[in-house]
Amino acid sequence: MSESSAEKRVVVEATPTALALRVADRFLTRVKARTRNGRVAHIALTGGSMGGAVLRAVADNPRAADIDWSLVHFWWGDERFVPRDDSDRNALQSRNALLDHIPVPEENIHEAAASDSGLNLDEAAAAYAAELARFGTDDHPWPSFAVCFLGVGPDGHIASLFPDREEVTVTDAAALPVRDSPKPPPERITLTRPVLNSSKRVWLVLTGADKASALGLALAGASYTSVPAAGAKGRKRTVYFVDEAAASEVSPDLIDQTY
Repeated sequence: MSESSAEKRVVVEATPTALALRVADRFLTRVKARTRNGRVAHIALTGGSMGGAVLRAVADNPRAADIDWSLVHFWWGDERFVPRDDSDRNALQSRNALLDHIPVPEENIHEAAASDSGLNLDEAAAAYAAELARFGTDDHPWPSFAVCFLGVGPDGHIASLFPDREEVTVTDAAALPVRDSPKPPPERITLTRPVLNSSKRVWLVLTGADKASALGLALAGASYTSVPAAGAKGRKRTVYFVDEAAASEVSPDLIDQTY
């Protein structure tokens, strides 16, 4: 395949387990390269079953011991506005899978406020945007993620940007409150498309036959307002890591056998 950074790559593994192992290995390679000379790496995580599976595979990989985790900052593309110890919290899932098992400083873990934090939903979204701005660049008031992980729903949503809703079109904010989400829980906080798409690498990880249609539409260039996954694009790389079930509608010439 072409090395063009604008081209979307599709990487296929037979099973979700094999896919998690492959993504974890690529992730460790990327973080090692980014931090080799003392540079900081900002990473955006995702929730869901595959998000957790990838992080568990990272924790179990012996190469994780080679990373200077003090140089790595963790964020989330979205968060459920539930109590801090609620199992629906993406941050709690990530801590259980990886963050509690590596020597990453607590100040490098940037969680959105929980519903029992004393902040309401709007205040929590504003606080998350303010935290992002602490690590802003010359180009924008948020960090540029070295890797941004995204799950993809059967409806094509990413983070908490759902089809045909106002949030997916917002460009003048970094983080937004989401109410009446079509997927429970109803209240959430999400990063916006400009933040996600300023990432160096966007890695979308999806498995299962129920994701095949969304993947096909995203690769075919569907409108991002109707299929938000179609609008996800990293500045250097955009990679869809999928299992064979999700890849059933992918043209063979789009599949990268080497990445």
